[in-house]
Amino acid sequence: MNPATCRASARNMSATAGRRLRYRHSPSRRGYATSSFQSESPLAPSQSEIASARQHCLNLVRKYDTPSFLLQSYIPQQSRDAYLAIRAFNLEVARTADTTSTPTIGAMRLQFQRDAVTKALAGTPPKQPIAILLAHALEHLDRRTDGRSKFSKSWFMRIINTREQHLSNPPYPDLAALESYAENTYSTLLYLTLQSLPMASLTADHIASHIGKATGIATILRGLPLLAFPPPPNSHSNQEAFSGAVGSTRQGAVVLPLDIMAQHGVREEEVLRTGAEAQGLKDAVFTVATRANDHLITAREMLKNLRAGQEAGHDFEHAHEEEHIYDVLNMDKPLTRAQEIEKSFGIFMPAVSTTLWLNQLEKHDFDVFAPKLRVTDWRLPWEAFWSYNRRQL
Repeated sequence: MNPATCRASARNMSATAGRRLRYRHSPSRRGYATSSFQSESPLAPSQSEIASARQHCLNLVRKYDTPSFLLQSYIPQQSRDAYLAIRAFNLEVARTADTTSTPTIGAMRLQFQRDAVTKALAGTPPKQPIAILLAHALEHLDRRTDGRSKFSKSWFMRIINTREQHLSNPPYPDLAALESYAENTYSTLLYLTLQSLPMASLTADHIASHIGKATGIATILRGLPLLAFPPPPNSHSNQEAFSGAVGSTRQGAVVLPLDIMAQHGVREEEVLRTGAEAQGLKDAVFTVATRANDHLITAREMLKNLRAGQEAGHDFEHAHEEEHIYDVLNMDKPLTRAQEIEKSFGIFMPAVSTTLWLNQLEKHDFDVFAPKLRVTDWRLPWEAFWSYNRRQL
């Protein structure tokens, strides 16, 4: 074979090998899409997108959740993005009933939230501000802890599922059901925020559980006038129920526990007709508000006991749940319980705004329709500063 023929043969063999190599490493075969939506770009959000998402969440919290906006300064700086993303997420989910015309459409909106959270926690957020900031916060948490800490997806799903169950504002059968609602929403928000520190502590979770229950119960009471006499669609205020706690129906509803209403002779139709003048309403509100106040008292007693080196005083009823079972071997140097409280104290600050509101409710003789109960207490910034610096709730 002459040299020219050899060179031609070599080129053909090289081309053939190249084709084989490209074929072996080519993507999977083409095919039609199986859904109407294409996956989002795998590229991470840019810094400008993250900054825009942060500002969006900040504006959302400022507009619809004044107490949380004012209390953000007590969250450690490294956890601030997570705090804003979690609070903005809560607002979006909580306001679903306000911004949709039927429970069916509301359920579709909540499914979008499930998908957005799932993708954000997987590191591929959709082009949605809350999901972008949540994914960024998770990435930052992962770097700070060398992958040892993360957000519990099940807690996000718990919040969404609980809100979905209450899209049409069904009545709470009893006070225990209302407490369960508060645990699955407001306490769970605090658990997620604790994870952002990170803080994997049964002690901190226990205190957060009581504060969340108190806040959730107080929020339902504060939202009662809005549900009984709902405003026009899409009419919102930055003073709404601590953080958009409840949805609304255009027909009007009274969401006090049925057992408490029966105990005090409260009839829904009378509340919808006469408002604050309904027989037994103030007594029913007092009973429910007392339970919220009891949770705050319990949280304060726990802080006192634990700082004194004593036991909490009672068992944590949710300690058996999987999310509260922590891998001690995978943690940094263990902290004492007093140190855990110190590190977590900023997360407990919603107790301050809840206490102020409950005190105002008592001042107005448990009339939830009193106009001054619809605005954030002007003393909150000062009371929060005093509480944080003295580490007292």
